[in-house]
Amino acid sequence: MARPSKAVYRRRRLVFFTGLIVLLAAIGIGAWLLIAQPWAATAGPDASPTSTATSTPATSPSPEETGEESASPEPTTSAPAPCRAGDIVVDAVTDAETYPAGVSPQLSISLSNKGAVSCTLDVGSATQVFTVTSGEDVWWRSTDCQENPSNMVVTLEAGQTVTSAEPVVWDRTRSDVGTCDQENRARAPGGGASYHVAVSIGGFNSANSRQILLY
Repeated sequence: MARPSKAVYRRRRLVFFTGLIVLLAAIGIGAWLLIAQPWAATAGPDASPTSTATSTPATSPSPEETGEESASPEPTTSAPAPCRAGDIVVDAVTDAETYPAGVSPQLSISLSNKGAVSCTLDVGSATQVFTVTSGEDVWWRSTDCQENPSNMVVTLEAGQTVTSAEPVVWDRTRSDVGTCDQENRARAPGGGASYHVAVSIGGFNSANSRQILLY
C-alpha cells in the first residue's frame, strides 16, 4: 500500500487544526453568550416577567370598619330675641304703704317675662324711670337729677320674675332739673297725703301705679 505524500499529510493537519479552531471558537462564543446575555440589553418593556406595582391613595377607615360612631354635629341655638311688650309685666314696688314723717320711701321694680321663650332686655339705670304723682301733679321723677346712668342687658327666662336689687330713694321733695343742687327744695305735704308711684324700664311701662301715704 502506498504511503500518502507529505502534501496529503499537510492538508489533513490543516483540516484538523482548522476544525479544532472552529470548535474552540464555538465553545468560547457559547460561553460568552451564557455569561454576558447580550439580549438583556435590547429586550423591550415586556421582557420582565414582573409588573410595576401601582400605588393607590390611602383611605381612612369608615366608622363601620373601626366600630366607632361618627360624631353628630352640635345643635345650633340662636340668641334670645329682645323682649316684646305683650310678654313683659312691670310693677312698681315700695317697701311700705304708709310712711311716718321723716321716713323716705324706697322704690323698686318687679319685672316678669310671661312669654313662652327667653328674651333680652336692658334693665340698667339708664332705662329706669320712677315717677311720683299726686293727682295730676308730678312731684318727683328719678331721672331729673340722676347721676352716672348705666346700661345692663340681661336675659329673662320664660316665666321668670326679677326685682331690682338696689332701691331708689325718694327724699319726699319736688324734683326739677334746675334745682338738683338746691338743699331746700319744696317738700311733699304729709298728714296722710296720697301719692302714686309708677315706673318704666327698658321702654315698658307699669300697667298700674302703686299708692303710698305720707305722714
